[in-house]
Amino acid sequence: MSQQHPAAPAPHSAAAAVADRRRDWWRDAVIYQVYPRSFADSNGDGMGDLAGVRSRLPYLRDLGVDAVWLSPFYASPQADAGYDVADYRAVDPMFGSLLDADALIRDAHDHGLRIIVDLVPNHSSDQHEWFKRALAEGPGSPLRERYHFRPGKGKNGELPPNDWESIFGGPAWTRVADGEWYLHLFAPEQPDFNWEHPAVGDEFRSILRFWLDMGVDGFRIDVAHGLVKADGLPDLGSHDQLKLLGNDVMPFFDQDGVHAIYRQWRTILDEYAGERIFVAEAWTPTVERTANYVRPDELHQAFNFQYLSTGWDAKELRTVIDRTLEAMRPVGAPATWVLSNHDVTRHATRFANPPGLGTQIRTAGDRELGLRRARAATLLMLALPGSAYIYQGEELGLPDVVDLPDEVRQDPAYFRGAGQDGFRDGCRVPIPWTRTGSSYGFGTGGSWLPQPAEWADLSVEAQTGAPNSTLELYRAALTTRRTEPDLGAGETVQWLRAPEGVLTFRRGGFVCVANTTGEPVTTPAYGRVLLSSGEVTESDGETKVPADTTVWFTTT
Repeated sequence: MSQQHPAAPAPHSAAAAVADRRRDWWRDAVIYQVYPRSFADSNGDGMGDLAGVRSRLPYLRDLGVDAVWLSPFYASPQADAGYDVADYRAVDPMFGSLLDADALIRDAHDHGLRIIVDLVPNHSSDQHEWFKRALAEGPGSPLRERYHFRPGKGKNGELPPNDWESIFGGPAWTRVADGEWYLHLFAPEQPDFNWEHPAVGDEFRSILRFWLDMGVDGFRIDVAHGLVKADGLPDLGSHDQLKLLGNDVMPFFDQDGVHAIYRQWRTILDEYAGERIFVAEAWTPTVERTANYVRPDELHQAFNFQYLSTGWDAKELRTVIDRTLEAMRPVGAPATWVLSNHDVTRHATRFANPPGLGTQIRTAGDRELGLRRARAATLLMLALPGSAYIYQGEELGLPDVVDLPDEVRQDPAYFRGAGQDGFRDGCRVPIPWTRTGSSYGFGTGGSWLPQPAEWADLSVEAQTGAPNSTLELYRAALTTRRTEPDLGAGETVQWLRAPEGVLTFRRGGFVCVANTTGEPVTTPAYGRVLLSSGEVTESDGETKVPADTTVWFTTT
């Protein structure tokens, strides 16, 4: 990039305090996603920042997570909450500076935490220096070859080059003043890179090294399945708009060519000490296709969106668990499990509503039911073999805020009028830390999205030390996961006989029972109860498990 950057802090050894703690840490890691603008505000401007995250590292350490994944904090016009990057080597002033990033990484390591940063290689901002120059230089410019510029169809080129649609709704093409069109699978402010051009690959290999030298422990790769497009950019034809996120075969997603890119990247990562990792956000038609991203010479983990999309149903959950473990076993990769993130309805709200509504829901539903199921689903997730992801605030049992006023919404999909509903703002409301204050401890200057009054009782302060609180359940579960020898990494579960609607499996001397029904069930007492998401009763060698409750037993 031609623009000047502030001098980066001196390189330092990644995870100096934790690199040698244990090998293959990522195989059973619990990784906590921080959405920086909604986590903690250090300067009172209503927007979370890196210094705010740094101030809350002790909380994350004590929660018991292994690593922190930070959503984008790069220089950006914020057309899509930072996923439109103008400069991959600079921190946006709203979040701080490179020095703040350096201090955060160093402090995290001192607390025994690893730092994973978001990388956005599918597209840049339209304010990226390359794209601005491409527009200025006009048709035929070598810079235009680094993106997907094409002439339009029709008598005067007035029609888009093909029929592709944006994930955010509407055409995936925008026409510029000189008549050419450029591709953007997301917002018009996010032009897609052309990964067939060697300069794009060169640039991102340099970006990887920049942040690895800063000491980060890995990268979460945004739209990892989207970098390579089918030759000739063929028309899509008749399709279901709802399948655009990768749940069907698409000419712009999950093309085999992406794997050559990740093999090159893996060689770079392996140059660095400390077991740095790649995590793929790859929406694919099947979990078997997802496994292609985590072959031994490619990435380390891939998000399990099939699991995230599964309802609170024992039969469906068992199917996706079995398929996931079977798919990951041949490539030697750990399964990953996730229930919420910054793009989907929080699972406390998703499970509060009838199944079949998808991952973006606009109704609060039965909140008591949703929280009960969410707590049970979390214990089930943390009992499975592999690595788990936690989205900030889920440890507080936060629901989505489904009644945000239209005037405060910022999700670009909301303004496109088609495609996704554009209600991702509901899961991005800043989290509450205290019972009182203009933003419940988020900061001194309010918050960029309004928080419901009832969140005072869901705050960290309100839940800390409360025996039955969701926060204390998470703390106990993460502590137990670290100390129980049969939890964490692994490839298999041993399913045990169970009543209909109940999942029961054994892992060595550990047994998990998850009752997904709306009624209590009686099961054998498999041993001493380690933890339960609801109150269980035991008598005469049996355990009564309440509706929508998960129980952990140990036989040792």
